[in-house]
Amino acid sequence: MVNITYDSSGSIQWVDPDTQQLWVYNPGDIAWVLASTALVWIMIPGVGFFYSGLLRRKNALSMIWASMMTLAVVSFQWFFWGFSLAFSDTANAYIGDLRYFGLKGVLEKPSIGSTRVPSIVFCVFQLMFAAITPILAIGAIAERGRLGPIMVFVFIWTTIVYDPIACWTWNSNGWSYKLGGLDFAGGTPVHISSGTAALAISIYLGKRRGYGTERLAYKPHNTTYVVLGTVFLWFGWFGFNGGSALAANLRAVQACIVTNLAASVGGLTWMLWDYRLERKWSAVGFCSGAIAGLVAITPASGFVGSPAAVLFGVMAGTLCNFATQLKFIFGYDDCLDIFASHAIGGVIGNILTGLFAQASVASFDGGLAPIAGGWLDHHYIQLGYQVADSVAGMSYSFVMTTIILWLLHFIPGMRLRASEEAEILGIDDAEMGEFAYDYVGIDLAAAAASHGGSGGAAHEYRDDVHSHGDVPLPAGGREPRHVHAKALHHDGSSVEGSVVEKREVDAGVAHA
Repeated sequence: MVNITYDSSGSIQWVDPDTQQLWVYNPGDIAWVLASTALVWIMIPGVGFFYSGLLRRKNALSMIWASMMTLAVVSFQWFFWGFSLAFSDTANAYIGDLRYFGLKGVLEKPSIGSTRVPSIVFCVFQLMFAAITPILAIGAIAERGRLGPIMVFVFIWTTIVYDPIACWTWNSNGWSYKLGGLDFAGGTPVHISSGTAALAISIYLGKRRGYGTERLAYKPHNTTYVVLGTVFLWFGWFGFNGGSALAANLRAVQACIVTNLAASVGGLTWMLWDYRLERKWSAVGFCSGAIAGLVAITPASGFVGSPAAVLFGVMAGTLCNFATQLKFIFGYDDCLDIFASHAIGGVIGNILTGLFAQASVASFDGGLAPIAGGWLDHHYIQLGYQVADSVAGMSYSFVMTTIILWLLHFIPGMRLRASEEAEILGIDDAEMGEFAYDYVGIDLAAAAASHGGSGGAAHEYRDDVHSHGDVPLPAGGREPRHVHAKALHHDGSSVEGSVVEKREVDAGVAHA
């Protein structure tokens, strides 16, 4: 039986039987952390909708499926040994042990994150961070990854990559924590680790079919999904950052203020940068910038004042926007710009935290976790700590993710790369046998009619891309190259007349 009592105010009291020390948990603090847990939960399908909207509709459902699958797999992994590996209070500098295997002993004791909440509350809150991180990363499988092996990958990746980084960042025994690194809500464990893993996955999987041609210059198939996903993410981020105070106090409020401000400024900044090219007010651009701003403010949200949050938004909206061009420079196919938004955004946030963190802001919680501050407080070494943590997180995630991918590659049935036929048909149909929309086959029928009928300017449907005769397809995506010329194959033939394209339509019609 749990040895707890309640005082006259309703606070939970627990006496440590070994030291006879009395611990008191405020119900308001517990309620805020549990509410924040629910807020972060809603972010997970939010990622799925955000990614789904950016893709072609024949691959839309797979990303929503992946978000819920990841939540389920990581929930078991966290119960099984994930929480113990990340937050065991007998951990070494890099990873925990199995003291809390199967959540044994995780209940009424003070949590390693804060003595204001019991360990079971801290456990379920941190579960949501562990669950959202892999789905951010595995967006890199979009349109060309197999769904079965990705479930195995998520379990292994969370164990080998996320748990150690979370341990060294947030566990009081971790090397970065002891060094003095500041990461309030997950700049390195969540965003840098997932963004860099997405880069490793993109490189491993290789380019999608039609990469570099007009075929992949599509616009997001459902901008409403992109906005809906952003709404879920922005809404949940109040719990992501505000809940990381692990108490209902002024520091939590400040974290919510700067979170909303950085997202707002980031969205406006990205949208304005895109406007200079297209002279259009892009909803996708605004949403992309808002996410970049949220990513950047994450490590700093409990350490910086409101004026700094404006700079975080401007820097993230600008640098992450231009970082989307890295995939063209280095030739990797990161179709959702995960590396640009999350890895680069996380590094921006970590570095700016080293510059603008203030001890006075951290003391909004009553001095529970005092810090020396950053450059504003003349603590100049803090920038070095932030850079060290960022480099370590990026390096570790990239190397270990690559190793995991290649180990799975040589296990029968575990390769992540889908076949060309599955890519042509669409991952939804090939891997799931289900569609995001009931009318997915209509365009295929229309394509067959246009090929068999007369009239030169008929509608043509190719890979969910709709064009009218010789009118070029609009450039799309989050930050396209804005090349509107008709694409040619290496032999000089037009994309419109390619044999492979006719195979795709024929295969789709036959399947329908």
